[in-house]
Amino acid sequence: MSAWWSPSRLWARLKRAWLIYHLGDPAFRFMFEAPPENEWVSLDCETTGLNVRSDEIISIGAVRIVGNRLMTSERLELLVRPERGISPDSVRIHRLRETDVAQGLPIDEAMKRLMQFIGSRPLVGYYLEFDVAMLNRAIWPILGQGLPQEKLEVSALYYDYKLKQLPPYQQQANPDIDLRFATLMRDLNLPQRDAHDALNDAVMAGLAFIKLRQLRGA
Repeated sequence: MSAWWSPSRLWARLKRAWLIYHLGDPAFRFMFEAPPENEWVSLDCETTGLNVRSDEIISIGAVRIVGNRLMTSERLELLVRPERGISPDSVRIHRLRETDVAQGLPIDEAMKRLMQFIGSRPLVGYYLEFDVAMLNRAIWPILGQGLPQEKLEVSALYYDYKLKQLPPYQQQANPDIDLRFATLMRDLNLPQRDAHDALNDAVMAGLAFIKLRQLRGA
């Protein structure tokens, strides 16, 4: 059996066809196309809290990566108007007040702009699972499903990189590796921006992704 018709490839093709068939808005079918070669989108969201069921997105930052270049001229920065208030504890983290986001986009319009910006490119981020969960909750009413793109977690790439630097006996022990964002950026000798700003965090995650690809010879 050829690799093209391997069970895993066949399953992927069937799953893609099923998702496209059940796509809520056919205008976003482009997200299922083959991604541009060596292109990704690094993204980050700021939210009113950490509960993916009840908290809301208030800002989104995204930037395109082409090869080993972070395309800061090709970026997206959105403020999103929440339906509920922003707590003082939340403001202390991301420094966005209710007055700052009062003129932000409605969540559905923000999601449509983000999906147009991403296209079919794989997604890159630091603890991306949370951001994607928040985005998917907002995207589901539009698409009837979540974002279909491949997701690449920077902290997991960093863990693998650090793990391979250890002798085999330590690798097998599942060592505790410091995955904090600031630690990761310092260790990779990368510039740091003010954290908890969606665009800044997206830029830093993109820089870390590029550096890790270079270190592993990708």
